[in-house]
Amino acid sequence: MATARPVAAAAPVRRRRSLAPYLFMSPGLVLFVAFLLVPMCYALWLSLRGFRVSGPGPFGVREETFVGLDNYVAAVTSRDFLEGFGRLAVYGLIAVPLTLGLALLFALLLDATTTRAKRFSRTAIFVPYAVPGVIASLLWGFLYLPTTSPFSDVTQALGLGTIPFLSGTSLYGSVANIAIWGGVGFNMIIIYTSLRGIPVEIQEAARIDGASELQVALRVKVPLVVPALVLTGLFALIGTLQVYGEPTTLQPMTTSISQTWVPLMTIYRDAFTRDDLPLAAAASVLLAVGTLVVSVLLLRTTQRRAFGEG
Repeated sequence: MATARPVAAAAPVRRRRSLAPYLFMSPGLVLFVAFLLVPMCYALWLSLRGFRVSGPGPFGVREETFVGLDNYVAAVTSRDFLEGFGRLAVYGLIAVPLTLGLALLFALLLDATTTRAKRFSRTAIFVPYAVPGVIASLLWGFLYLPTTSPFSDVTQALGLGTIPFLSGTSLYGSVANIAIWGGVGFNMIIIYTSLRGIPVEIQEAARIDGASELQVALRVKVPLVVPALVLTGLFALIGTLQVYGEPTTLQPMTTSISQTWVPLMTIYRDAFTRDDLPLAAAASVLLAVGTLVVSVLLLRTTQRRAFGEG
């Protein structure tokens, strides 16, 4: 009986310890369920519903009913939705390589031993990321408009006319430029942090062997920061698939950007202009699943090289 009391007293202590992790996790789990899981399930349920007109009379009654995969078929056959992906592909071919390339270039320059004013340069490159996307779009929009653009003033003074920033093929570069301007700093910080983690001994050994700073950067640093490049590439790809703020903000400034210029704008139009929430929900599910598949494929194809995993 003498040993039974300590054992009995230890049981509540173990129980409290086993519950402690769940208590700490509970706020995050509640937020996850309330603001992510529940909306996802509701969107999935809503995508399987539809409105049908039934009943007597010339107009009938508009009722919500189960329609199965009809909304998904309508989404994948929608010309506006598919054309938005085509424009999105052109936008991504401009924005993603330039964002990653400039971020890597700036990170390598900041990590170079001969670079001065590193703190100021790092802050100056990162500051555009702190500017909200809508504000950045407005700032660049006024720089694009022929009546307010200082660039067009210079070209007009030279007799070259105005620059068509917001029309024709130049529109893609103008919209992508806003994302590049705002995204380079964030990606640069990730790559620069990875560069700072490279052992100094490896770099010094390469210099002793006669490697120049350019060779050290290309043959030593870049291969060792491939995981950071894969991560930033994934962020840039997801950001490309979710483009909405920039073209929507620039839309009142030009007639070249329609209500369905990118897929998310089509979804917004279907949901809040046409009041077709089930179709918008189906398109949202397709976009989310597509983003997930592309992300998984990217990680699967790069995990061996980037993370040393089979």
